[in-house]
This record gives sequence, structure tokens and C-alpha cells, in this order.
Amino acid sequence: MNFLRKNILYIVAIGILTVIVLVPSVREKISAQLFPIAAVEQAITLTDADYDIQLKGINVPNTNLKNFKGKKMVLLNFWGTWCPPCRLEWPTIQKLYDSKKDKVDFVLIAMQDKEETVKKFLEDNHYTVPVYIAESPVTANVLPKAFPTTFLLDKNGRIILKEDASKDWNDKSVHEMIDAVAP
Repeated sequence: MNFLRKNILYIVAIGILTVIVLVPSVREKISAQLFPIAAVEQAITLTDADYDIQLKGINVPNTNLKNFKGKKMVLLNFWGTWCPPCRLEWPTIQKLYDSKKDKVDFVLIAMQDKEETVKKFLEDNHYTVPVYIAESPVTANVLPKAFPTTFLLDKNGRIILKEDASKDWNDKSVHEMIDAVAP
């Protein structure tokens, strides 16, 4: 009797797994619940105009944000040396950069800051993450209303994550998200 009950449980479990694997709508619903990254398809995508920001490099060459589109994921962070929450998250951004720079382009844009102040901040803290100052207007879709504001974009410009506050960017969940989107 115990043997029969155990076999029935295995048959039911195999049946459920078979339905999950073979029925796309069930698989997608479960995937969306367990792995919200699957919802990226419905995410907001930045336009070419949003990407057209001329960037003056502080510790890297000058460029335009549009040069990053279509290559890798982009961590786009708006911050300032004058912003305590921005300064708080910097060590975690540096750690994430050190481990994921092969999968993610990092674009940190210092806002309302002088170039000399930003250079000193980077040097004093031994930060090597690429930092820029915007030399052209930033569109309303991207312009932060709070600092720091960070976007994690896939290579096509879809917003995978937007954070309007300080965050631990070296958190395991961020690493997993990056690995899921940019294996």
C-alpha cells in the first residue's frame, strides 16, 4: 500500500512537470512568476533620442551614449559627488564593475558636478568605473528626478531595472539578473 502511494505521488509529479514543459502558456506563466526577468519583453525601451547624449569622459575617452547600444547590457547611473546616497552605493558599483565589466558597459554620469571634483572623488577612492559628464541635454525619459537613478538596460535599450535610490549593486540578485540576460 505504501509502495502504491509513493508511485502515485511520482506519477502526479511527473505529470505536473510534463504539463509545465509541454504547454507554453503554463510554462510562461510560471516563468513570469518565478523569474520576473521574463517580463523584459514588455519593458519600456529607450529611443535613439534617449541614447543621444554626448559624454565627456572623466577617466575614459569622450563618447556618445548611443555608441553603447546594441553591444552589451548597460548600467546607466546618474549620480553626484554632493549626493550622500550616491556615495554610499559607489563601493558596490565598483565591485559589480570589477566582476561584470565583460558583460555590462558601465556609464556613470556625474550630474551638477565640476570635473575636478569628480576626478578627485575617483582618485581618493581608487574607483575605476567609467565616469562621464553629459555635454548635451538628457531626454525626459532618462533625466532623473532623484539621485542616484540607475537604469539596467539590455543591449537593445529595454529597461530591465530602474532604481531611484541607493542600492547594493553587488547583490546576488543583480548578478543573477545580469547572467540571465547576458549569459
